[in-house]
Amino acid sequence: MSDPRLAAHRAVWEEKPVLRAIYGDYYKRLAAACRHGRSLEIGGGTGRVRHYLPAAVLTDIQPAPWLDAVADAQALPFADSSFDNIVMLDVLHHIQSPPTFFTEARRVLRPHGRLIMLEPAMTPLSRIFYVLFHPEPVRMKQDPLAEATPDPARDPYDANQAVPTILFRRARARFERRFPDLAVREVRLLSLFAYPLSGGFRRWSLIPTWAVKPALALEAALLPLLGGFMAFRLFVMLERLPGSDEQ
Repeated sequence: MSDPRLAAHRAVWEEKPVLRAIYGDYYKRLAAACRHGRSLEIGGGTGRVRHYLPAAVLTDIQPAPWLDAVADAQALPFADSSFDNIVMLDVLHHIQSPPTFFTEARRVLRPHGRLIMLEPAMTPLSRIFYVLFHPEPVRMKQDPLAEATPDPARDPYDANQAVPTILFRRARARFERRFPDLAVREVRLLSLFAYPLSGGFRRWSLIPTWAVKPALALEAALLPLLGGFMAFRLFVMLERLPGSDEQ
């Protein structure tokens, strides 16, 4: 049986075309970054990636009828070198032990396979929004590279929205030393005002659906100037480097 929180999440998705328009842009970015080949989505609770990667294998830690498998990102039930891409939207900051997950991601990716993530970004303005108006906590002092034993009884909705920013903007050098075979190919700030104005998965919105497309175009023009101050999203792409026997 699906978690009632997931059902509520999907209900808001169906009721808010403005939300679908904004997240549609996110999914398009994830799909466009994929290599040709077999793709795995981790955290596919909504099932929406099917519209953009029709052949993707969908997984989530909690069951749902549209998934291909129930799987913990920290113990993936797939053979070594099974996928050319792993895509994740708003998943990394929910994972209890990021080092355990990255070890698993490296294992199931083929040489030159990509791990593509879109996550919350902590900038001076967005951090205020996430702290005051988003239900998930922001803990900037957490060390996401610290060793932790995954707890199978942990609530899958537990989170720290700061994890992606800490890993790939504050502690990137440490991450690269820890995972030298997961090369950081891209770290990019996205999303200025359309997302917060939409209200996310809350039922209210301060932006009409028709305004999303021009708002996103305006954001693209303003990101070089304002991204470091107010971007709400972080796009990250890693590449699994081949070993000496996989050249």
